Amino acid sequence: MVAEDTRPEIPGPEGAPAPLPPPAGRRFGRHDTLWRALAAAGSGLAQLFALPPYGLWFLAPLSAALLAFAVLGVRARRAAWLGLLSGAALMVPLLKWQEIFGNDVWLLIAAAEAAYFVFLAMASAAVLRLRGWTLWVPALWVAQEAVRSRFPLGGFPWGKLAFSQPDTPFAGYAAWGSSALVTFMVALSGTLLLAFALSFAPGRRTPRQPAGSPSAAGQSTGPPRGRLAGLLAHRPGPWALRAYCAAGVAAILAVGVAAPLLFAPQTDHRARVALVQGDVPGVGEVAIGGERMQVLQNHVDGVHTLADQVRSGEVERPDLVLLPENASDIDLYADPGAAKLVSDAAADIGVPLLMGTNRFSDGGRTREVRSVVWDPESGPGDHYTKRYLVPFGEYVPFRDVFAKLVARLDQVGSDAVPGTEPGALELNGTTIGTAICFDVAFDAPVRESVAAGGQIIAVPTNNANYNFTGQSDQQLAITRLRAVEHGRPAVVASTSGISAVVDPDGGVSYRSPEAEPAVHVAEVPAMTGLTPATRLGAAPELAITALGVAALITAITLHRRPNPQNPTP
Repeated sequence: MVAEDTRPEIPGPEGAPAPLPPPAGRRFGRHDTLWRALAAAGSGLAQLFALPPYGLWFLAPLSAALLAFAVLGVRARRAAWLGLLSGAALMVPLLKWQEIFGNDVWLLIAAAEAAYFVFLAMASAAVLRLRGWTLWVPALWVAQEAVRSRFPLGGFPWGKLAFSQPDTPFAGYAAWGSSALVTFMVALSGTLLLAFALSFAPGRRTPRQPAGSPSAAGQSTGPPRGRLAGLLAHRPGPWALRAYCAAGVAAILAVGVAAPLLFAPQTDHRARVALVQGDVPGVGEVAIGGERMQVLQNHVDGVHTLADQVRSGEVERPDLVLLPENASDIDLYADPGAAKLVSDAAADIGVPLLMGTNRFSDGGRTREVRSVVWDPESGPGDHYTKRYLVPFGEYVPFRDVFAKLVARLDQVGSDAVPGTEPGALELNGTTIGTAICFDVAFDAPVRESVAAGGQIIAVPTNNANYNFTGQSDQQLAITRLRAVEHGRPAVVASTSGISAVVDPDGGVSYRSPEAEPAVHVAEVPAMTGLTPATRLGAAPELAITALGVAALITAITLHRRPNPQNPTP
């Protein structure tokens, strides 16, 4: 006989799924372990295929549902390996593009990212025993992503659940609470779907017990641990639960569609923006002087091509021209010959360029990755310095230690240093909110650039290492979500693809081929006014994270509280 459980419950919404009873302590059978493992792996794969380049966005809620299903009723140790399995199923294939740095680097980063799902699974297993668990589990997804986006070495937010939703009914939530609110709503839809599915389990059809009976008193009278009927005791009636879940999902989708329409930014004026994709001589980022000069030449040639198109009447003269990150790996401040090439191109087109270059210092030991406003008359002016840098790619952390362990890190000849200021740059009457490449994966750089006056989002990038690997598609999806988040069009200029023009609703109006030169002019709205997400900043993420952490603390506290009717020795 199991003693009465007198622990209090954390309140949840009216009609919400009740807490899941604590597991009995009997070991799981072989088949039970198998279906949990399949559910955990399925969770990771569902999230993988929801993300680009696959783009099956409707699988994202299923990912959250399957992970919760896998850890439903298990102890922390079992939840840990199920979470690791889920994280590995997602991260190992998702980050395969990092094999350019070596298989060891790829697998090490994938393992580090998968480890966060260990804690997510353990925490989810705990809060699944609380009333209102359909809310607490999604909050833990946000908490996991919040930590993963900050630690270690500045974080690595790649593969967020939100990044699978650039132009779906969930995307609208980005305008109110950034990527955190999108993740929460996707995961909430998943847990509601799980509760709906579990309502059909055999245990749901058990008649209600009279007051004072063992089940009414909180005792376990169901089948052994591992059977859903036993895990679903003390739940509301199945029809009420199904209605609650179905209405919840429908409301989430409806509000998501309407959300960007409320308090949306307005068009200040329209600007013609040109992008130039010069391409590189072969796959991979350039490393030697001759190739660097060739890449610069490719991009200034692209500007001259654009000028020829204007003179021929093929396109109207743009108001400004965006060029990629590393369009010039040569320091334009220190090399007069390279600077003259850029000045000649700017003079030919007759409008300012936003030119990607490196600014070296300390004898070449350090550098800044910059986008510089290059005026056709006065040359270089205001600039933005990249704020989020790729560890081991753009700089080597703890170089004295790691360079001795991994010899090829010596190929990273200089360490980039991060900027600190938002990238709000004025070009010919339009303020461009700039975020360079890796910056766009983080919430702060784009948000702060728009808050500082950015009317159009610009993302100069260099993905030459990653053509045809899916990485460029993943980065473009993030940019599309940022456009919705801040109510701004976004223009991506890449060295070798994918360059793109993104509408404020996340739609793509132009997309370049990969590994080919491209020049494109688009007329886009320069917006004014801020979305709630831009105004609120990190507050929604912090609030949802706090909600998840509070639920976890409650679950742990209740689990450890002694039962006076069954005291521990």
